[in-house]
Amino acid sequence: MNMRISGCLIAAIVGLGVSAASAQESKSAPLAKELVAALDAAKLDSIAAKDPAAPDVFFGALHIPGLQLLVLDGHYSSPMALELRIIRREYKDAYLDLQGSSPVATRVMFEDMGANGLLAKRVPNQAFDSIDRAGKRLSFDSNWKAQKIKEEEYLKAHAEADARYAQILTLLIAEAKRPK
Repeated sequence: MNMRISGCLIAAIVGLGVSAASAQESKSAPLAKELVAALDAAKLDSIAAKDPAAPDVFFGALHIPGLQLLVLDGHYSSPMALELRIIRREYKDAYLDLQGSSPVATRVMFEDMGANGLLAKRVPNQAFDSIDRAGKRLSFDSNWKAQKIKEEEYLKAHAEADARYAQILTLLIAEAKRPK
């Protein structure tokens, strides 16, 4: 009898762990994994794309295997130069140009630790995701009080960041899969 109770308790605990993990899934989670797979398949560590909705906005990503995915969203003052780098598949140069030359006021940097999408809640013993928008950093470490915001603001900021991140990842995936 005790073995059955122990087995049920273990199953319940495992079930709770699975529920907690899936509750942290985001819109960007499957897309981040897809981008990493596309980069691996193309033997790339970086990618860049133009925002089809804005003539001077570009996206760039740098994947550090086993660690993180760094994704930029920013304006670029010489769009034709960056477009040419993308056409030539000079993705790392495009990423570095965007990182170094996009005005801080227009730049958004997503730091996706684990390259598994933006998670609103920190996973114990793992690095947390963050976003730097126009020089203001928000850490998705489940500690909104330390960041002097309310939980509702924190969750809203995460939802907005995750939605934008998902849009960007979709465009970067399309570029990574573009025929040579």
